[in-house]
Amino acid sequence: MTRRAVVTGGMSGIGAATAARLRADGVEVLTLDLSPEADLVVDVTDPGAVREVAAAAGEVDILVNSAGIVGPNAPLWEIPLEGWERTFAVNVRGTFNACQAFVPGMIARGWGRIVNIASMAGKDGNPNMSPYSASKAAVIALTKSLGKELATTGVLANAIAPAVIETPMNADTGPEALAHITSLIPMRRVGRASEVAELIAWLCSDRVTFSTGAVYDISGGRATY
Repeated sequence: MTRRAVVTGGMSGIGAATAARLRADGVEVLTLDLSPEADLVVDVTDPGAVREVAAAAGEVDILVNSAGIVGPNAPLWEIPLEGWERTFAVNVRGTFNACQAFVPGMIARGWGRIVNIASMAGKDGNPNMSPYSASKAAVIALTKSLGKELATTGVLANAIAPAVIETPMNADTGPEALAHITSLIPMRRVGRASEVAELIAWLCSDRVTFSTGAVYDISGGRATY
């Protein structure tokens, strides 16, 4: 049976790499993105629009929530409120909206895989990135709650926590902040989107059957817990 997946933020970075990797496994992938070239063109912050495209998409077995933004780089006391709220709208509400739209169908069919993209920032906190760090911490907690809620349904929900990855999104990260978070990686390099996609593909497969509500680090050794 061919599985069907939706990858939010699927037109660039980790999302694009994940879409390509899942297709290599024979998964039918629909990209969901603001880009007009996406299969499903929608703003993940709009719950009604996400539900509409979910209904139009039909049966979906796999959901990868990769849509995200870095948000403003500044000390917390200088963060503009609109920057804080926009970061949470995309990173947290977008994940919430997609899960609300696609999870019920997975429950009804008794099989599903959800992978939410968090960050090492959500565990450690990155200086001058409080909106991003706090939003990714929220994604971790959301996933832990969701995993417990789905534990007897056949649907697994896990998160991954990458360290800094070479993606277009990090072009918006301030050079000092980027240098700092890269310096924390014992492997002394940033990760590649293709490396993250390998972990996501495994979590989306039948090979994972007894892990849910977990957080998988992919950090080049940065993770300490």
